[in-house]
Amino acid sequence: MPELPEVETVRRGLAPFLEGTVIEKVELRRPDLRIPFPPRFARRLAGRKIESLSRRAKYLLAELDDGTVLIMHLGMSGSFRIEADAATAIPGAYYHARSERRAHDHVVFHLSSGAKVVFNDPRRFGLMDLAPCSDINGARHFRGLGVEPLGNAFDGAMLAKLFGGRSAPLKSALMDQRLIAGLGNIYVCEALWRAHLSP
Repeated sequence: MPELPEVETVRRGLAPFLEGTVIEKVELRRPDLRIPFPPRFARRLAGRKIESLSRRAKYLLAELDDGTVLIMHLGMSGSFRIEADAATAIPGAYYHARSERRAHDHVVFHLSSGAKVVFNDPRRFGLMDLAPCSDINGARHFRGLGVEPLGNAFDGAMLAKLFGGRSAPLKSALMDQRLIAGLGNIYVCEALWRAHLSP
């Protein structure tokens, strides 16, 4: 599953194509991914301008001009493809090639720039949802999520406070999304190996 660094890489690749553009139309090629799309999903996105693209934990957040946030998660196998000016690009570099089977193209965003951003997800563990920007931390995907490990508030003192009084294995504690959001198996294992700490 893509972890925080991969999701941030995808965000940086998508931002130049999404930020400041208007979603003219959304094609939904199925009624759901991991969860059903919200009611009137495509209609609610049509005509909306994307003000900014950010990340929270393993989620991409597109803030729209009507005060709504489009929440996107890559799941296990999801990826975005950009089709612009007769060229195709995948934001981010992947160790394993991403799916190019068009049968797995489930969502297509048609943008005012003329570009298309296509969400491809063979396993369909990804998701897309909508939530009000004013209560994004109260949205079901973010309630109870811990601190961002790359945020300014995260330091050794905070880590000590989060882990104080816990008796869980170190790896389990680091992967507990209620404590630290966005860390997964790969980066936790690598960090512990580098620090010469037993999981």
